[in-house]
Amino acid sequence: MDLSPIVISLKVALISTVIAAVTGTGAAWAMHVFRIPGKNLLETVIGLPLVLPPTVIGFGLLLVFSRNGIIGSFLEDKLHFQVMFTWWAAVIASFVVSLPLMYRSAKAGFESVDKNYERAARTLGSSEWRVFYTVTLPLAWPGVLAGVFLAFARALGEFGATLMLAGNIPGQTQTIPLAIYFAAESGDLGAAGYLVSFILVVSFLITYSLNTWLGRINGVIRLGRGGGNAGSGYQKILT
Repeated sequence: MDLSPIVISLKVALISTVIAAVTGTGAAWAMHVFRIPGKNLLETVIGLPLVLPPTVIGFGLLLVFSRNGIIGSFLEDKLHFQVMFTWWAAVIASFVVSLPLMYRSAKAGFESVDKNYERAARTLGSSEWRVFYTVTLPLAWPGVLAGVFLAFARALGEFGATLMLAGNIPGQTQTIPLAIYFAAESGDLGAAGYLVSFILVVSFLITYSLNTWLGRINGVIRLGRGGGNAGSGYQKILT
């Protein structure tokens, strides 16, 4: 059994998730704190991969990262690096489709933070960066971490955009979804079934763990709000 699709998929999903986590969290925080012109337009662009067909996303990436594309031509002329038909192309495709989930989850987490805590920190002289990593992020981390799980699961299952930008090169760009499709197409149902079972188990474990964890977090929050002396004390100080 060829395990290279599993190795490539895990590598691509991990790297794209890290990039999406940093980018999505940063963008969500900037939208949360600053008044950015064209905010609705930017959020619409970020969320487009959720509603567009994968082939449309892949075609758009081709226009950008091909040899004649804006970024692709620059990378090839200046750095002598070609994105297309490499595993980096799979990372880019996975990043684009998983970013909206990361952004929306992080945004929901930041919006759930009581602004009184942030105002109190600013009153004490903290910079926006210090408020972010000492107040906002610790309070919003359930939403941020949920976004990381969702982004990883989405990146692991990316198919259409990856096929168009990275191609299906065994041992190089062939991820689990691509391997499943071409194995089933060639009649190798055993290999396809093995990979389907793997990605199904991983996706189930991610979803189940996330739902269980969020349920416990919500229970702790409700318990703290209901009878926590410390929480009520902080509320009295900050309001």
